[in-house]
Amino acid sequence: MTESVRWSTDTTDASPEQRVPEWDGDHLHDVSADDAAGDVELGIDPAELADEDLIREMHSLHRTRLDTLRHATDSALANHLRRTAELETEYLARYPGREIDPGRLRGE
Repeated sequence: MTESVRWSTDTTDASPEQRVPEWDGDHLHDVSADDAAGDVELGIDPAELADEDLIREMHSLHRTRLDTLRHATDSALANHLRRTAELETEYLARYPGREIDPGRLRGE
């Protein structure tokens, strides 16, 4: 079995987070924007979204995931990764006891 997270500093083996210069672990970081515009928010705060809007936004991101990974610029990929993490974190905070489909469980 292969590792799903790559730790090599070689860019050919690096994960998207490691290859994207704007990625700073938890959020998009654009040094040039810091000086010009201060902190720039990209998208509505997920905590402010109604449940229906949160689900719609997650559907949109998941629908465009492969295309973004394969064809988008590094900054677009970094933004996609950041936004997906924000929305999914909010979803999990709202639904900590979400229903688990027994068909998705693996036998141990």
